Amino acid sequence: MLRWLMPVAFGLTLFAPTPLFAQQLPATPPKPLAGAELKEYIRANYTKYEYQIPMRDGAKLFTAVYVPKDDSQTYPMMLIRTPYSVAPYGADKYPDALRPSAQFVRSGYIFVNQDVRGRWMSEGDFANVRPHNPAKKAKEIDESSDTYDTIEWLIKNVKGHNGKVGITGISYPGFYTVAGMIDAHPTVKAVSPQAPVTEWFIGDDFHHNGCLFLPHCFNFMYGFGKNRPEPTKKFGRVGFEHDTPDGYKFFLDMGPLKNADAKYYKGEIAFWKEMMQHGNYDEFWKARNIRAHVKNIKPAILTVGGWFDAENLFGALEVYKHAEANTPPKHNHLVMGPWDHGGWSRPGGDHHGDVQFNAKTADFFREKIEFPFFESHLKGEGTDSRPKAWVFETGTNLWRKHDAWPPKAAKPTKFHLHNGGKLSEFPDASRDFGVNPGTPPPPPFDEYVSDPAKPVPFINKTAIGMVAEYMTADQRFASTRPDVLVYQGSVLKEDMTIAGPIEVELYVSTTGTDADWVVKLIDVYPDDFPDLDPNPTGVKMGGYQQLVRGEPFRGKFRNSFEKPEPFKPGEVTKVKFVMPDVYHTLRPGHRLMVQVQSTWFPLVDRNPQTFCDIYKADEKDFKKQTHKVYRDAEHPSRITVGVLK
Repeated sequence: MLRWLMPVAFGLTLFAPTPLFAQQLPATPPKPLAGAELKEYIRANYTKYEYQIPMRDGAKLFTAVYVPKDDSQTYPMMLIRTPYSVAPYGADKYPDALRPSAQFVRSGYIFVNQDVRGRWMSEGDFANVRPHNPAKKAKEIDESSDTYDTIEWLIKNVKGHNGKVGITGISYPGFYTVAGMIDAHPTVKAVSPQAPVTEWFIGDDFHHNGCLFLPHCFNFMYGFGKNRPEPTKKFGRVGFEHDTPDGYKFFLDMGPLKNADAKYYKGEIAFWKEMMQHGNYDEFWKARNIRAHVKNIKPAILTVGGWFDAENLFGALEVYKHAEANTPPKHNHLVMGPWDHGGWSRPGGDHHGDVQFNAKTADFFREKIEFPFFESHLKGEGTDSRPKAWVFETGTNLWRKHDAWPPKAAKPTKFHLHNGGKLSEFPDASRDFGVNPGTPPPPPFDEYVSDPAKPVPFINKTAIGMVAEYMTADQRFASTRPDVLVYQGSVLKEDMTIAGPIEVELYVSTTGTDADWVVKLIDVYPDDFPDLDPNPTGVKMGGYQQLVRGEPFRGKFRNSFEKPEPFKPGEVTKVKFVMPDVYHTLRPGHRLMVQVQSTWFPLVDRNPQTFCDIYKADEKDFKKQTHKVYRDAEHPSRITVGVLK
């Protein structure tokens, strides 16, 4: 969850006075606004006001409002609520930009940016992903009510609006966007939750299927999680000093998770301490699952996410899915592009890591999708004719339009793990690889030794945090490790397009009582694939093993996230889970590969491989174990994907 600053400011004005004369917004110049020119345009064409808006319980939330100086027409409001500060503070201080993009600045909106409760200049107590309360009474509050109360005050006190409000935000502000569309104020006509935080134990940010995403959580919470005792303009986020650029070394040397607080946090990060008391999916986490409340949404929804968002890919897909299932679907739209976290809000979007997309996909999104969506619903400009799902297909590098997501035409197709590292649609390997049925059968499993003291790295480079490019990174370094199982299909003779979620079904055993299972879906390039041009890092693309999707699963949660269970040593057990959606085409000459491993460090915290509360584990709990993955007729380990023909 990156810091998406909403650049705004502070003062005490209570009402936006009517200008003495109408100042027309100038005609659109030939080039887009950016940099110093954009900042000067904002200063010249918008007046900034600052308010402390009272909530139903009496707390006042600091809010900066930018109103067009041209009063010859009325404007919709665009609201963003953020925990990351609406600086610069001061009615005479203007930001470098206003979200969502310069096009909105040019078109004319009333921009409203608010510090959420308990952050920066707003009063009250802050709560991480504050639980939604659908049965609020009297002065009880949640983020939905704070949004409602804010809009109610703005509609009554800010002049020049047209009675329509939009809400948007990326990442944590995306969470507040989701909260704002639940029981929304009647003036809210369009919302765009973008990479929204929805669920911090199952799939967003800090946990994936119960596995802690260690560097992301540790590094983020060190600065963000510090207490702010009273409203301030200078709270800031201080980065942690690791004293090394090597995250693999730092987190391995840190030892068991309980050492994070003992060695570094020193009791100062309240939410970290709370997390360490809730290692299972208990009421603490369930209460923070806002996707359960996404129902009967009235505003039009444009949910946005990135296929390579290392932080909140899950949230975008889940918000769309729950809105589609529980609300009138007429105005529920999904956009997924080839982006990292928030990449659609920045110029370019033509590559991710070593993988090229041959087009400025982010610019296309802002100009052709996001801006027209809000113009249609908030200004009546154009028509809302956008498709249900507007998604980017990687591999072929094309924008596609679908009337449903996943596409209805996607056929569930199973790929089975076989002896000799083979991967096939056929349960019987002899059908696809010419195995002689008369030869003695191989062992019905593949095995490897998993050592928590020597975990598999998640990326082949030195980094201190969660490197965003890991989601498309070359996996050749991992495929050579003895503790990584590799299964590869035949060379493709035609395009194979995979669309939708990936179901994993493994039959496994272990000599221990717990284990993580990391599964990676990989596109193997042909050996003669051309190198990048230019190629500043000198990467060789021939034989490149591009990660398309990878996901860990903590084995003790295989039957329930609420009630973990130990493995019985040596007993074959099924582990089944779902990886987030993809939309990727493997081209002719490419191969499909699946890798299976049990460590992915330091991206994922180490499993001691003995059944215990990992957040309280000691050094003695970490044990080297032997894991087996079975692949016979009785135990058909496989993945299932949707294939579009």
